[in-house]
Amino acid sequence: MGRIIFYEDRNFQGRSYETSSDCAELTSYLSRCNSCKVESGCFMVYERPNYMGHQMLARRGEYPDNQRLMGVSMSDCIRSCRMIPQHRGPFRMRIYERENFGGQMYEMMDDCDNIMDRYRMSDCQSCHVMDGHWLMHEQPSYRGRMMYMRPGEYRSFREMGYSNMRFMSMRRIIDPC
Repeated sequence: MGRIIFYEDRNFQGRSYETSSDCAELTSYLSRCNSCKVESGCFMVYERPNYMGHQMLARRGEYPDNQRLMGVSMSDCIRSCRMIPQHRGPFRMRIYERENFGGQMYEMMDDCDNIMDRYRMSDCQSCHVMDGHWLMHEQPSYRGRMMYMRPGEYRSFREMGYSNMRFMSMRRIIDPC
């Protein structure tokens, strides 16, 4: 099980809030969040409530200033978090060229650093995660903004608020500890 502690101010100052599970709205506990410590496990942290907006993977460690964790172009405040459970077993995901599982389809069981090079697929607009937890990146080689995908069907990234993003690489979250 994971554990993360959020602090109102940078450098672990101010009031704090600790959780071992998902939290859709951190402002229920803190007026703001500008630093955090991941004591164990792995979490996705989001710049907006209800797991929306830019997101970043936070592994075990200390993040005294959210700008280091989330990047200078993003908000400096974390508003929600989701714990990533440890997965033991196979990884399987189907990616589709078009929304609603249309167009070309490829099944993945391992990381892919560039869908264009591997599959000759110029875009990925929907997916079905059968096993494991994945990160999808907007640029090849696991760069750029990312989106956390847990098991389930994702029929339209555009309807999920990712209309301006193209996902070009995918990575399994193998060891969240």
